[in-house]
Amino acid sequence: MCLTRHPDISREEFKDYWMNKHGPFFMKNADAMGAKKYVQSHTLDTPLNEGLRASRGMLPEYDGVAEVWFESEQVLIEGMSSPEGQKLGAALLEDESNFIDHSKSSAFIVEEHEF
Repeated sequence: MCLTRHPDISREEFKDYWMNKHGPFFMKNADAMGAKKYVQSHTLDTPLNEGLRASRGMLPEYDGVAEVWFESEQVLIEGMSSPEGQKLGAALLEDESNFIDHSKSSAFIVEEHEF
C-alpha cells in the first residue's frame, strides 16, 4: 500500500500513529489473516525527494509504504475470507481511517522478482 496521510495531520503525527498504534494493532492480529511479515517504510523529509520527482516529472511522494507478506495468494484469500479475517479487515480499515487518506492512497497485490 502506498499511503497518504489525512491533510489535517502532520507527517510526524502520521508516523507516530502508524508506528505506535496501527502497527502494534496489526501485528497483534496478523496471524488471523495469515500475514507472515509486516513492513512500514516511512518517507524521509529530504530535498532528495523533490529532486527525484522533478527530474522525472513524477507526482508528489507518498507518506509511506506498507508491505504485508503472505506465503501465497491463496493464504491471503483464505485469511481474509474467514470470519476472523473479515472482522480484522474491517477493524484495520476503521483504524486506518484515523490517519490515512484512502482517496489519495493506493493498494495492490504484487509478486516479487529478486535480481
